[in-house]
Amino acid sequence: MKPYNKYRLICILIAFLAVAEVSARHFADESLPYKVKYKWGLIHKQAGHATLSLKNVGPEYRVTLTASSERWADKFFQVRDTLNGIIVREGFIPSFYEKIAHEGNDDKHDTVRFSYDGNKVTGHCTRRVIKKGKEHVNNKLVLEAEGTTVDMLSAYYYMRSLPFPMWDPGHTECINIFSGKRKELLTIKYHGIEEAKSDNKTYQCYHITFIFTSDGGKKTSDDMDAWISADTKRIPIRLEGKLPVGKIHCVYSGD
Repeated sequence: MKPYNKYRLICILIAFLAVAEVSARHFADESLPYKVKYKWGLIHKQAGHATLSLKNVGPEYRVTLTASSERWADKFFQVRDTLNGIIVREGFIPSFYEKIAHEGNDDKHDTVRFSYDGNKVTGHCTRRVIKKGKEHVNNKLVLEAEGTTVDMLSAYYYMRSLPFPMWDPGHTECINIFSGKRKELLTIKYHGIEEAKSDNKTYQCYHITFIFTSDGGKKTSDDMDAWISADTKRIPIRLEGKLPVGKIHCVYSGD
């Protein structure tokens, strides 16, 4: 796996924690805790933690996710990330995404500001990367797509609204996704209902796989698997992704 994919995987894993229930009704302010665990052979340790805070502000949802690695993991790859998102409540329309990240020796700041014209979606993006105190990237670009388009936070809110009970195993759903760097296609593949564990508790869950590709169909990162509670709460219980050595598990630590 290339270094970019390694760092991006961690970002995506953190972004997954931002999932909250999306349905026809509005949802209240909340705070959701998660543990990030590293597994390799007999090694199974907590590598980090995260907290998602959601607030209703006027006609919008404001989401802030803070995540950090544990001290032992800092020696290998330090993570101190904050992700912010703004979503218009009616119609569930993303309007702003921001990632402020310290990952390893890199500091990154990405933003996406959305605008809409009928079915056309435009993302006005900025990306700044500082390596060892020196600026390496300072870019602005414009991304365009037609149809459902999300960012790395609102993508998971969107997924929570999907009609899993009406789907047969093997069903897929494809949407556009913007980052501060490029447009990708995100395919969500449904596998059916399975049991999944979070700490010592077992849940009945919808099992899905995330598949990221370019417009040409080429994979842009490894697939990831997620389990979402098959109840009215639709809590994201677990997500698993590969690293060059071992796996990362994000698990819900509430209840």
